[in-house]
Amino acid sequence: MQVLAFPHFDFVTKNNENKRTIFDPIRKKFVVLTPEEWVRQHVVQDLLGKGISKTRISVEKQFDVMGQKKRFDVVVAGKNASIALLVECKAPEVPITQDTFDQIARYQLALHADVLMLTNGLQHVYCQIDHASESYQFLFEFPRNALQL
Repeated sequence: MQVLAFPHFDFVTKNNENKRTIFDPIRKKFVVLTPEEWVRQHVVQDLLGKGISKTRISVEKQFDVMGQKKRFDVVVAGKNASIALLVECKAPEVPITQDTFDQIARYQLALHADVLMLTNGLQHVYCQIDHASESYQFLFEFPRNALQL
């Protein structure tokens, strides 16, 4: 798989019925290794490496956005059942554009995260949400302080 803009991680992979799979430590199972999954697993390992507990991380869960069923890629739980971080992962060949940002912004309407992260594994975009003023600010690096690390 393609080298991504994350630290190097050792992953557990195997072939299963002619499909390459990768072990997801959050879902505790092997999942098909697609380019998007490759990015998602790098995000998970990066969060774990930053000291975020597995118990705070959720991967690929269904939720409702204005009556439509959607799935987020990665969420980090905050305090009092809040969402500290919402991550949208794209395959490396999918460019980060206004359309991809609009997708995570729609998810934000339902999930009310404190920080958004959009990544294709090669480029990472971070956005801090100010709920009180209903505004946001783009950040230049991973917001460790915002996640109570």
